[in-house]
Amino acid sequence: MDYIVGQRWVSHADAQLGLGIIVEVEPRRVTLSFPAVGEERTYAADSAPLTRLRFKAGDHISTVNNVELEVTSVKEKEGLLLYTGTDHHEQTVTVSELELDAFVQITTPQQRLLNGHFDKHSDFALRVSTLMQLDRLQRSSARGLMGSRTNLLPHQVYIANEVGQRHAPRVLLADEVGLGKTIEAGMIVQQQLLTGRANRVLILVPQTLLHQWLVEMLRRFNLHFSLFDDERLRETSSVDPLDDDPLLQLPEDNPFDAEQLVLCSLDLFQANPGYRNLALASHWDLVVVDEAHHLHWSPEQAGEDYHFVAELAAQSPGLLLLTATPEQVGLASHFARLQLLDPERFHSLTEFEREEREYRRWSEMAAQLEAGDRPEDLPAGLDPAAPAATLIDQILDRHGTGRVMFRNTRAAISGFPNRVMHRHPLPNPDSYAHASLDIAAALHPELPYHDDSWLAFDPRVAWLEQTLKQLRPAKVLVICARASTALALEHYLHLRAGIRSAAFYEGLSIIERDRAAAYFADENNGAQTLVCSEIGSEGRNFQFAHHLILFDLPLNPDLLEQRIGRLDRIGQEQDVEIHVPYLEGSAQETLLEWYDRGLNLFRESCSAGTMIFDTFQTRLLAQLEHRNDDFQTLLDDTAEFTARTRLELREGRDRLLERNSCKPEVAAAVIADIRANEDSDTLAAYLESLCEAYGVEHEFHSDQAVVLRPTEHMLTGHFPYLDDEGLTATFSRDKALAREDMAFLTWEHPMLVAAMDMVLSTELGNASLGTIKLRGIAPGTMLLECLYSINCVAPRSLQVERFLPLTPLRLLVDARGKDLAGLVPHERLNGLVERVNKNTALAIIKQVQADVESKMTLAGKQAQERLAPILVEAEQEMRAALGAEHDRLTALRRVNPSIRQQELDHLSYRMEECAIHIRHAGLQLQALRLIITT
Repeated sequence: MDYIVGQRWVSHADAQLGLGIIVEVEPRRVTLSFPAVGEERTYAADSAPLTRLRFKAGDHISTVNNVELEVTSVKEKEGLLLYTGTDHHEQTVTVSELELDAFVQITTPQQRLLNGHFDKHSDFALRVSTLMQLDRLQRSSARGLMGSRTNLLPHQVYIANEVGQRHAPRVLLADEVGLGKTIEAGMIVQQQLLTGRANRVLILVPQTLLHQWLVEMLRRFNLHFSLFDDERLRETSSVDPLDDDPLLQLPEDNPFDAEQLVLCSLDLFQANPGYRNLALASHWDLVVVDEAHHLHWSPEQAGEDYHFVAELAAQSPGLLLLTATPEQVGLASHFARLQLLDPERFHSLTEFEREEREYRRWSEMAAQLEAGDRPEDLPAGLDPAAPAATLIDQILDRHGTGRVMFRNTRAAISGFPNRVMHRHPLPNPDSYAHASLDIAAALHPELPYHDDSWLAFDPRVAWLEQTLKQLRPAKVLVICARASTALALEHYLHLRAGIRSAAFYEGLSIIERDRAAAYFADENNGAQTLVCSEIGSEGRNFQFAHHLILFDLPLNPDLLEQRIGRLDRIGQEQDVEIHVPYLEGSAQETLLEWYDRGLNLFRESCSAGTMIFDTFQTRLLAQLEHRNDDFQTLLDDTAEFTARTRLELREGRDRLLERNSCKPEVAAAVIADIRANEDSDTLAAYLESLCEAYGVEHEFHSDQAVVLRPTEHMLTGHFPYLDDEGLTATFSRDKALAREDMAFLTWEHPMLVAAMDMVLSTELGNASLGTIKLRGIAPGTMLLECLYSINCVAPRSLQVERFLPLTPLRLLVDARGKDLAGLVPHERLNGLVERVNKNTALAIIKQVQADVESKMTLAGKQAQERLAPILVEAEQEMRAALGAEHDRLTALRRVNPSIRQQELDHLSYRMEECAIHIRHAGLQLQALRLIITT
């Protein structure tokens, strides 16, 4: 070969050297400088591991002056190559190879193959498999929902699928206590992130639930949220947290901009207006607010917390509000939360109250249609001849709050335990004579005591000690109203009664609360009982226990429901045993009677507790102060009103919402798709080949479980989500739910997502050379296996891959240019191809280089011919799907203002943008394999 000073060559023995330039040529030696690494290498001229770098028309090159060119022609002058191409200004530029950037990476399949860089056939197969799996996942209707460590409950999957696929979803998740709103929110957030619909998420929760959310998002969804508190913000920001001037010049480095996923306590912003300004100055794609019923609002005045969330809601495209009790503070407050979601739709409280009264009519009409009857008073715009299912869907779409509010009730969802009520009457001690002074003291007679002396004579304390010992070793959750009561009881149980216990109350730090909850959850060496103040009644899940002791009763039916809901949840495998000790003849007994015989709350959940309480509040408070003969009338009236209210909700709004909050047939189809994608054999085989390629130790652990460990011989210094201690993982959803110490590996686990991206973003497996023995084919015949994918450069938020996935195109071109891919599948070819040693492979490629280039040209033309109809079909499918949705929502908007104009505008924008990107899509050569017959 002829070496000339100034020529550019690459070393196929060490591609990391970058682009070399010949600086000296001697009769038997040649010296190259490699500017990228600052080294010179001298080789024997006859056996130098060098390949001349030759770009061709269509290649992209970069010069030392950072000029990017697309090559249009190549000429050779005095042994040096001259490249002519166009830059990004569409100007024609000619450069010598001397001017090429030394940091050039030889990564394209044709460059690597023709320059003698070959991969193992197993790596080639891994690349093909990666493309096939990604294409399959992009086509899946369950995309974004496969990776959660959750039971696939239909109502949760339906809501996550329905809401998660929306652009900038704005909804109220209002499932009753125990139905898993946190899981629904996590699934929605995960889907929005995985599909690119959202990138930055802010979650606001009560202070007491911070770490629970942090752990749940990580454990169930592999979402690493950053916890922002006062300490972190003081360290990372110069803003005075108490400065409430919204016009204050904020620092350039906003700490909220440093993270994509942020978790905060809403209390943090109430006390620190300066932090509010920082949060509002940052952009969020999706804001999540838990326990949204705590936001203070009335028709006369809104609280600072409500104003802050309203400002966030106004500037954030997506908003999720969570509450188990949507009307806990009344219908007006419920309206206020819906107004956060869509101020245009919910602009009048009076109009909203009128709509509420119409729900029963629409629910009865849907029931008629379901029964086969045709109502005469169908809403305008509905076709009476349409199928009943279609009419029901249209009624649900057009009326009510179904698009912005999802509410499943326990009555409609199976899987809940029975509630068993145990009354424990106790004598009222003389020392509590003061209990009649006011209602608070009557219900909580220990409150006036400034020390723990009441523990000695309160019969509930001795009863509690005896009951816990009788129930041992069963776990028991004890809830009382005040932190002082909880702390005193826990000290008594632990120090005097010798009962393993832990306290959970406001005075503890978040970490201390988590430790207490973990101590209670420990099956072997944990506490038998956890004594909680009222904060233990919200958010926390303790369904591993089934005994609940209510040391006192709250004067709020929804709080009582929240307390019981800590144990009465989906996943509870035993009846919930509710124990209520009370002082005979006291206000405690009166309140217990009202809850039990009036609302039947200890045996049946009630979603209208606050409304019922408001209706009878005056009469109830009078009886709590002094019980008289009118009490029985109060019980009878309450029971009748409760039964009527439950019936109205069941047949009215709740029933209408239930129809729209879980469509079983839709949920079943999505769950079936998720299950089909959980074929553990396919995933296990892919993971094994992935570990083999990257040098990760892969060891059998147990059925459907493996242990992965890093080694000193890994292809890269770091394998995604694998630390030095290794990882124990399972492919089984059931095992993952039972074994929290194991990672749950799915196709959407961050490790798999990052590893698959790593395969396709590097050159691993994109060039290979081998031999094959085929009868009837002359030795020396060349076959070229080419793998293309469709490359559509578009923002992830457009979701173009839904209509135009990777669509791998495989060709196997023979000596005559004929495609044999249909006759010889990739899997069969893999089993026949044999490796070739490096020297032989280099000799082969030098001899057949011209033939390879001609076959690549033929393959490229054939692939281009296949591409055209695929693009046409993709655009047609896109316009049909998005156009139908646009037409449906446009029609609905005429009768249901809950359809936001922003949704329609985004659909129109998305259709046009998708069409542009689909038309400009091209082919990307992913891999080449040269096969020579022997």
